[in-house]
Amino acid sequence: MDFHHVTVLLDETVDAVVTNPSGNYVDCTLGGTGHSQRVLTKLNVNGKLICFDQDALAISHAQEIFGNDERITLINRNFEYLEETLKELDVLPVNGILFDLGVSSPQLDEAERGFSYMQDAPLDMRMDPSSSLTARELVNTWSEEKLAQVIWNYGEEKWSKRIAQFIVQIRNVRTLETTGDLVEVIKAAVPAAVRRSGPHPAKRTFQAIRIAVNDELGVLDRVLDQALRCLDHGGRIGVITFHSLEDRIVKDRMKSWLGRCTCPPELPICRCQAKTIAKVLTRKPILPSEAEVEQNPRSRSAKLRVAEKI
Repeated sequence: MDFHHVTVLLDETVDAVVTNPSGNYVDCTLGGTGHSQRVLTKLNVNGKLICFDQDALAISHAQEIFGNDERITLINRNFEYLEETLKELDVLPVNGILFDLGVSSPQLDEAERGFSYMQDAPLDMRMDPSSSLTARELVNTWSEEKLAQVIWNYGEEKWSKRIAQFIVQIRNVRTLETTGDLVEVIKAAVPAAVRRSGPHPAKRTFQAIRIAVNDELGVLDRVLDQALRCLDHGGRIGVITFHSLEDRIVKDRMKSWLGRCTCPPELPICRCQAKTIAKVLTRKPILPSEAEVEQNPRSRSAKLRVAEKI
């Protein structure tokens, strides 16, 4: 497979996160290697880069790209194991960590991975092909209530209850096997007038199922404090998000690092012992330029937030 991926907010992210040419850096989302390649151009012979990806295809592609560059270490693991892995490698503390969340273009474009509602393929959607839960299992076994909850919470799809109801009705007759089967059901559930305007009717539901299959929001929630702990003082974390659910988690977590008192106003003294552990360098998120969006429409919804450990 050609693992070509157009990297989003490339200069903005690397320039914000990489401040020491001799430092240790982590790319938690290796993907098509775009950010990693740019980080390496900023590092000297003493700098180190550790890259995580749960997709073995991304790792093998990176091995071809980087060859014998001794500055780089490739880790075929979910970035949920960030702190544990960096301890094992004995590289703590590090000077910067970056995350480019969401699905890489090769995963979306490779039909058999089952991420795309535009191509018929087995219902899969696993970023880590060795994990057990697939989209097929999710849509065919989860309760109607749980399906509706997932589609609403993770896809912000207002027809979530109706889509879940239609999925259950159809699967009682036959198993949903392919992305095409699921798209058919969604189209039947969403009223014709709605289908005629706006994005593809399956877009939000597919996003929701992908997030659930890969526990994307849970993993993000569990890794952010880890990442800050792994940083040296003055080290930076940069996170690119692609939808409001991810961005809210990142924004709220960075706000919590500012150490603002959360005690009720009626308490005479602070009891929460709030302590400032980072400063947020992006008062508003950095967005892609018009030129970047024109060149790569998938970048349209990207937002970069950066914080620095103090």
